[in-house]
Amino acid sequence: MDPVLNPTLLWLPTLLSALVSALSVGLLMHSLRRMNSSDLITSSVWWVAGAVTCGSGLWAAQYFALSAVELPWEIAYRPNGIGVTWLVAVLGSAVLLSSTKLKLREEALMVAQAALWALLWWGVMALAQRSLVGTASLSVVTQRLPLASLGVVFVSAVAALWLVFGSRWADLGRFSSRQWIAALIFGLLAGMAQDLALSRMGFEVAVVLSVGTTLDRNVIQLVSSGGTLAVLLGLFGVLVDSRAHGRNVLLASSLSEANRRLRDLALADPLTRLPNRTLFEEKLNEALDRVGKEPSSLAVLFIDLDGFKPVNDSFGHVAGDAVLRDVGRRLQQLARQSDVVARVGGDEFLLLAERPGGDTGAAQVAQRVLEAVSLPYTLPNGVEVNLSCSVGIVMYPEGGPAKKLLANSDAAMYAAKRAGGSTYAFFESSMEQDARNQLEIQHDLRSAIERNELELYYQPKIDGKSGQITGAEALIRWHHPKRGLVMPGIFIPVAERFGLIGALGNWVLEESCRQLREWLDQGLRMRVAVNLSVHQLRQEELVQRIRRSVENHRVDASLLTFEITESVAMEDTQATMKAFAQLAHLGATVSIDDFGTGYSSLSYLRKLPARQLKIDRSFVMDLDTSTDALAVVDAVIKLAHALGLRVVAEGVETARQRDILLSLNCDELQGYFFAKPMSAAKLTLWAMVDDKNEQQDFRPSLYVSGHQMLQ
Repeated sequence: MDPVLNPTLLWLPTLLSALVSALSVGLLMHSLRRMNSSDLITSSVWWVAGAVTCGSGLWAAQYFALSAVELPWEIAYRPNGIGVTWLVAVLGSAVLLSSTKLKLREEALMVAQAALWALLWWGVMALAQRSLVGTASLSVVTQRLPLASLGVVFVSAVAALWLVFGSRWADLGRFSSRQWIAALIFGLLAGMAQDLALSRMGFEVAVVLSVGTTLDRNVIQLVSSGGTLAVLLGLFGVLVDSRAHGRNVLLASSLSEANRRLRDLALADPLTRLPNRTLFEEKLNEALDRVGKEPSSLAVLFIDLDGFKPVNDSFGHVAGDAVLRDVGRRLQQLARQSDVVARVGGDEFLLLAERPGGDTGAAQVAQRVLEAVSLPYTLPNGVEVNLSCSVGIVMYPEGGPAKKLLANSDAAMYAAKRAGGSTYAFFESSMEQDARNQLEIQHDLRSAIERNELELYYQPKIDGKSGQITGAEALIRWHHPKRGLVMPGIFIPVAERFGLIGALGNWVLEESCRQLREWLDQGLRMRVAVNLSVHQLRQEELVQRIRRSVENHRVDASLLTFEITESVAMEDTQATMKAFAQLAHLGATVSIDDFGTGYSSLSYLRKLPARQLKIDRSFVMDLDTSTDALAVVDAVIKLAHALGLRVVAEGVETARQRDILLSLNCDELQGYFFAKPMSAAKLTLWAMVDDKNEQQDFRPSLYVSGHQMLQ
């Protein structure tokens, strides 16, 4: 056999071969990435498209490289060999793409894919060379592919895949940037391996084939251009897909950020940015899993502020909010990094201490809480106030099962509050009944309205000069099927705490209007005073609801008096002033209740559309024993009269108190001395029956018939 001939290589086709190889590898890596999509259609489309474009690119790169061979005679290519080579390149690329489904570790998978790619590249190159023949006597290619070229391709493939898909390189830049840098590196190294393989190619004598059964160099370059066109189309698809994927990633990122913010909002208190009850319970469950049944491993502290309501009512919710934010900051500062501080109610906070150091350590935490909360607070208006707090402590697992920790800490807090506040108390088993009682009351209270268990009692107001009834104050009572008559002092705090006060207030308003209509139908024109809570006063639809009630029951709004505590009335907010003005415009009377207990501004009081002041019972109680109380009541009555307001004194229980109030020119009196709160039916009889002997439960001098009612 004659010696082989070593061809010289043309640089332009070789460079083009390396470029097409680089683009093909870039397409391959993009397809590998998209094959991991959870969407079956997406992964299937990229499996087919990637196999066709990557295989066509690999095939075209080999024939571009062969077209670089320069020999003394003409060379040609077998058509069937070209077709077989393309088919092998496409099928081999499909197999390579399918390797993403292999259950291998990251490093093992990349090595396997690099080995498959190197073998595919080596096999396609061998088939491409076998399709090459000469038109002279030296015509058949001698297969002498060096293993060094296979090693270069394998190493470059491993490097490229590692750079693109290796987790340790994920922070170096965007995937697309690493993808094309790796593809360029592979293309250059693959070009070197291609040159090495072609330089070892030789020819031997064979039978000369007819020209009609072969394709010349020009045709093969045209066919290779078709493979390159497939690669370019694939690149266009990659560009479109990358942009779409980028938009999807951006959208997904935006949605993820929005979901994170929603979760933060859902699990954080909007005022203090502390965790809310839901997040606190999540953290508590996580801590419970960590500590198991280890003795005294957890302490839950329930913290309730003492004296916050007067501050909030007197200086407004803006000042109250500032105090709550400050309390939250102080609790966070004293808590350890492992502790959890949460706000779970209006002025209620929770603190979770993991492994606090037993009862002694928990008590020390509680003492630090008491000291931090008791420091002065400076309000936005510059006023300095002082607060304290009551702390309930429950230890786990000694203080009960996990599901009762919050309820038991709550019960301990109420024990501390009953002890006078500004202290802490550990949970004891006897407190569990108190906690259960609170839960039962709020549960039963939710359905009390539907079961018609609520009733309004009415306590008459007496004119100081004539002794006649001027109206009555509506006071709610609860006829519990098991507890009997429940007084508001028991269930109103529960209603306020569990968010039921709004529904109760609406029921009182509706029932008062209904009773007014009933009295009118009986010939009585009775005025009724209804207490408005701060919760109702802040409802935007309050006046509209009152208007609907008086219209539905066909009563005159002037028969309604709305009693608002002084502290609420002094809350100088636009909403409060607007509500007062609308109530006055409606024709209702506004009365300032519990006057003397708040922080009144005379200039502000003068602007209010109130027509009545009600002196707090604490001053009336001490009238006959305290000169200070007497001086305060005298000053209040004179001030009210100077402002054109009528004065009502509540809590009158003795004749001496009545006589003093009448001597001070108090306009109206109310209290047990005249009558206890009674049902509407009893009040009707008391007001209308002429026979004094039939009213033995009441003082005869207070009887007045229907036509004697004040208008």
